[in-house]
Amino acid sequence: MGYFMKNKEQVVEELNKVIRFIHSEELTEEEKKEITRETVEYFDTYVSPGWLKYRKSVSTNAAVVEWKDYGAYCSGLYGEEFIDCLGGFGIYTCGHRNSEIIDTVKAQLNHQALHSQELLDPLRGYLAKAVADITPGDLEKCFFTNGGAEAVEMALKLARIATGGRWFISTVGAFHGKSMGAVSMAGKGTYRAPYTPMVQQVQHVEYGAAEDVRKAIRNLKAVGEKVAGVILEPIQGEAGIIIPPKGYLKEVREICDEYGAALIFDEIQTGMGRTGTMFRCEAEEVVPDIMTYGKAFGGGIMPITGIICRPHLWTEELIDNPWLLGSPTFGGNPLACSAALATIKYMLENDVPGQCREKGEYLIAGIKKLFEKYPTVIQDVRGIGLMIGLEFVTSDVGYSVAKGMFARRVLTAGTLVNSKCIRFEPAAVITYEDMDNILVRLEEAVIDTKEEFKL
Repeated sequence: MGYFMKNKEQVVEELNKVIRFIHSEELTEEEKKEITRETVEYFDTYVSPGWLKYRKSVSTNAAVVEWKDYGAYCSGLYGEEFIDCLGGFGIYTCGHRNSEIIDTVKAQLNHQALHSQELLDPLRGYLAKAVADITPGDLEKCFFTNGGAEAVEMALKLARIATGGRWFISTVGAFHGKSMGAVSMAGKGTYRAPYTPMVQQVQHVEYGAAEDVRKAIRNLKAVGEKVAGVILEPIQGEAGIIIPPKGYLKEVREICDEYGAALIFDEIQTGMGRTGTMFRCEAEEVVPDIMTYGKAFGGGIMPITGIICRPHLWTEELIDNPWLLGSPTFGGNPLACSAALATIKYMLENDVPGQCREKGEYLIAGIKKLFEKYPTVIQDVRGIGLMIGLEFVTSDVGYSVAKGMFARRVLTAGTLVNSKCIRFEPAAVITYEDMDNILVRLEEAVIDTKEEFKL
């Protein structure tokens, strides 16, 4: 037994210590030092040696250990309070530790956590109906997953099953996750190159150019190939908050209808109120065939994602074998579903999309004033609702501003595809006072960077 496991008594003792930390109302100074030291050591040894180095590129101190969060804030072990402008890449639209959502999850936990996998779990049915109720058009059939990339995988598989096609059209600059199928759709070589060959039948076209989609499908058809689907972000997030021309999504919808391809909208980051409507496609008056959702879907409390599709895509093949598409053990579990149900209720009752729209207009207007004031530092400002991107003249300038914001207790981060861009995705519950503070601290960071780089 000892050959396979380290000293059992020692492992149990260490686990007891960690669980005691979790249960502690207040930590001692020695405990805080111990947690900080061990967190850095264990990340470096057991998680990834590159993690701390990566985070140093956007912060002044990699050893801030987060411990509490609430509303629009997260804080470290020593009480370092940050206005969270990153929002977990869009997770915390309803705020951190939203009390209404937590109460519902606790109530569910009191009588059941996970499900038997065989009996009918009622919350999955209730949640599927709720999602069908809040999504546009005739979107109806739901399949729940755990993470965004997994949802994208299900969408791609469904498109192939439903259409009989094998090819996909994606876009340059796209980001859909890092599982094998999802990263095959990605539009940046950095994330694709280590894994080639991957899903081969993928063609990338310029984002925002609908005619390029038409040409790609037409050319593939001419040589005997059938396109299963076109996958798009209604706004490209990781590319740096890229908003396509008005009418682009509608035109792609018409092209997909013309050629019998499934239109897939990846609304994992743009959906659930973030851009001022419950889903971004509503603003463009377009209904996709398949839509993915996630990030804020679990209310910042539980991880849950999924897809919803139009009824005709749920073929007889899937009716005969409901698990043909996938069978994630934890997908749509009762705890996660309870969080999503409470999230939808909270968003509708508190008009979260409207809050995102109004507060986004206020914040974007303030940032644009700084853009006009410091054009040698800030190259562009883009955004809709509380999905905002600041692009800087160089990547190093952007890193410097992010560090300056971190030093002033505002949490933000870069985008994965565009290293010159940082994004602001604060919670919808953020106050106007907090947004004013963000703008003041952003200007201070920009001034410091301007002087540092002599811009």
